[in-house]
Amino acid sequence: MSLAFESHPATASGLAAQTTARTPVPTAVLMCPPTYFDVTYAINPWMDPSVPTDAARAVAQWQELRDTYTRLGIVVHEIEGVDGLPDMVYAANGATVIDSIAYTASFLYPERQPEAAAYSEWLARAGYDVVEATHVNEGEGDLLAIGDMILAGTGFRSTIASHREARRVFDREVVTLMLVRPEYYHLDTALAVLDARPGHELIAYLPSAFAAASRAELELRFPDAIIVDEEEAAMLGLNIVSNGRDVVMPARATRFAAALRERGFNPVGVDLSELLKGGGGVKCCTLALRGSNNLRGSNNLRGARVQGD
Repeated sequence: MSLAFESHPATASGLAAQTTARTPVPTAVLMCPPTYFDVTYAINPWMDPSVPTDAARAVAQWQELRDTYTRLGIVVHEIEGVDGLPDMVYAANGATVIDSIAYTASFLYPERQPEAAAYSEWLARAGYDVVEATHVNEGEGDLLAIGDMILAGTGFRSTIASHREARRVFDREVVTLMLVRPEYYHLDTALAVLDARPGHELIAYLPSAFAAASRAELELRFPDAIIVDEEEAAMLGLNIVSNGRDVVMPARATRFAAALRERGFNPVGVDLSELLKGGGGVKCCTLALRGSNNLRGSNNLRGARVQGD
């Protein structure tokens, strides 16, 4: 039976957030233009090779997302796509970057495995301390930093062994969350980090995407979380990027946007419907680059391409 959820009413802490202006945290990201985007195979429930893709529309929608970031003051770095890797546009899966350490991806499916080396090489040139993964993980698709911890998804792609490895790499608590619905195969499709600052942690999520024990863990750790309903989660409404004030998200997720405004956020809607055909949204197209070097100019990136500096 399908479950339906509505946003929690504002709690005392939620009301406090409404009366306090939110300040954006300086943010830098890595993106890959959809030069070679197509759906030629199916490795998640969203992908159907029989449905044609519109390359020009995909590029235009991606450009809108990139331009939105630059308007909001988010620094955008770019990695060039590689012919034959149509999913490389989903940059969030390429690695996990925290405190200038880059823990590389190790993809489950052979179709995506060569992407890991391309992202690893870019991050090394950009000056990161690159740590090569020895266990299957799909980057920020399943490893989301918040406060002093990492929320880590498993069940479909990333393994629990990779969670233990991430704990050693980053020296942070890693909280394992079990995903149970195939359409929410990565954590970032079922859970959104809205405020990552220690002491101010806030998320939104879809409870039915998680096993009972994981739901209980989320309820305990994040009692003020925003609960997103089934319909808006199904448009990847939770696949968002937040700088602590501005939340870039699917334009059609209007109820979620209203809940965000109630908490003092500025929701900014974009249309990524063409890229959704590959199973990705705003966050999927965006790898967070955490570390002081990301926010400076292109000279620091040793030749890596930068937009919006």
